[in-house]
Amino acid sequence: MNAGTLSDMIKAAKFSIGQVVRHRVYPFRGVIFDVDPIFDNSEEWYESIPESVRPHKDQPFYHLYAENDESVYEAYVSEQNLLVDEDHTPLRHPRIAKEFKRQATGNYEAVNFQTH
Repeated sequence: MNAGTLSDMIKAAKFSIGQVVRHRVYPFRGVIFDVDPIFDNSEEWYESIPESVRPHKDQPFYHLYAENDESVYEAYVSEQNLLVDEDHTPLRHPRIAKEFKRQATGNYEAVNFQTH
């Protein structure tokens, strides 16, 4: 693949590190801690997503410190499945308190932080 084709595949990420987002379909929200310009996970993970909701690989994918009503975890989500989160309730994932400082806007600023 030539560089022109690759650069055509990579688009600017809509969301940024520290931004709070929610999933478009599933009931969870989280803070972004890393961004992949295009899909960068295992083929096994990708194939485990039901084909009817499987996202395209040629878009940004986001690593989230995520939570739902029952638990906290890390999630890997395509840009097409994320929305800006309007809930200003602080997130409870324990890694957030170690790696981010909450801003007045409800988003988070990275501190003492390294991407994977």
